[in-house]
Amino acid sequence: MMAGAVRQARIARLYGRRDLRMEMTDVAEPGEGEVLLKMAAGGICGSDLHYYQDGGFGPVRVREPIIPGHEASGHVAALGAGVSGLALGALVAVNPSQPCGTCRFCREGLTIHCLNMQFMGSAMRLPHAQGMFRDWLIVPAGQCFAAGTLVGAGEAACAEPLAVCLHAVAQAGDLTGKQVLVTGAGPIGALVVAAVRHAAAEAIVVTDLADAALERAKAMGATRVVNVRREPAGLAEYETDKGQFDVVFECSAAEPALRSAIAAVRPRGLIVQVGVTGDITLPLNALVGKELRWVGSQRFDDEFARAVELIAERRIDVRPIISHAFPVDQAVEAFEQAGDRSRACKVQLTFTS
Repeated sequence: MMAGAVRQARIARLYGRRDLRMEMTDVAEPGEGEVLLKMAAGGICGSDLHYYQDGGFGPVRVREPIIPGHEASGHVAALGAGVSGLALGALVAVNPSQPCGTCRFCREGLTIHCLNMQFMGSAMRLPHAQGMFRDWLIVPAGQCFAAGTLVGAGEAACAEPLAVCLHAVAQAGDLTGKQVLVTGAGPIGALVVAAVRHAAAEAIVVTDLADAALERAKAMGATRVVNVRREPAGLAEYETDKGQFDVVFECSAAEPALRSAIAAVRPRGLIVQVGVTGDITLPLNALVGKELRWVGSQRFDDEFARAVELIAERRIDVRPIISHAFPVDQAVEAFEQAGDRSRACKVQLTFTS
């Protein structure tokens, strides 16, 4: 860049339902404790897709223009004053969580439940927390985690969804030798499979409605897959004797899947709810009669650093879930592709000059 020239960035900004526009903006220099990143790859998450397709999900609505994107990687381009430990040019994954550090839950060590959380690319609060679908990004250095030299930018950008899955798996405790069911084989379900396999589960059965999703689940470590659209009674054998699975990770947010999970998990088994939906009807008699534990799992905390480490060393190989990559100038096409679940899994944007 010539001396005195102002750096420009392309940004993908969402104004409302299916109103995603490419715009240009000036890029500042990093301040004290900050890092300037040349962005490399960013994944389209389910929440990003809901913002684009529906203008939001549940009570969370896009009420002002927002830059989506909360799972991304980039290369360190400049360091602000006082920043050390990050090398220029290094590939880093960006943690989108920005807890306040001072509220009740932050003081209790529960930063995941921060009352003033700023989560990049989220429309939950006003003003919205702007996200990472842009050429250049300035973030506090503490949000940057070096991803090494073995993996590519697309892999590093999967650290955020993998962190979500590591947090979910942590809810289940020791999975060594356990029988596990995963319902829903989208990007999160597939990464839960990888995390469960890494945790040494003995058997991992995965259900979904789409063969393409189930093929990716097998690539991530599933020992058996069941297309419940084609085989609606495909889990019947696991429902015998009050259920066979020790743990279920429910990643679909579909009422039929949760009902089948309750039927197939053993007494005093555990269901970890990862998928999010609205109100549903459940068989509470079975929940009570089998003394089941049903727990929720939201986002992640210190699992982000662990996710980057596992990806960087390819102890968890995330490449099978990356189905498509589009240059940021084709962001609309990327979002449309992400909505086609028969073909797409993790759709990513790429940022090159």
